[in-house]
Amino acid sequence: MKDLRQVECGRIGFIATGPFAGKLATIVEIVDHNRVLIDGPLSGVHRQAMNLKKIHLTKWTIRMPHGSKSKVVEKEWTKSEISKKWEESTWCQKLRKRAIRSNLTDFERFQVRRALMKRNNFIKNSVGIVKKASKVVA
Repeated sequence: MKDLRQVECGRIGFIATGPFAGKLATIVEIVDHNRVLIDGPLSGVHRQAMNLKKIHLTKWTIRMPHGSKSKVVEKEWTKSEISKKWEESTWCQKLRKRAIRSNLTDFERFQVRRALMKRNNFIKNSVGIVKKASKVVA
């Protein structure tokens, strides 16, 4: 079954743009079709209304009533271990790798490219050896 990420109270979202870009927040209330009230007490996001175009929804939700206070959000966040789940997710790991790669110098990028070439040549040669061995046996 496909993962349906619907806008709902308790849905965790990744803020893509703005001053809190790169942080997680919880949807506390739906204001209208374009905006939601978010709160992220453990991630440093203040309670505020935000446009849905700035938020990428994650697969995690926490159970809480509409318009919950920050203390309730914080309690459910820690109970559900959202921060731990985020750190282990491939999404977070990709963001970390992208940040590391963007800070590389020219020489470091050159070294990475050379290492990739060596790895690809090794794989190509290994596959060739296995193919030759299978032709000789057959």
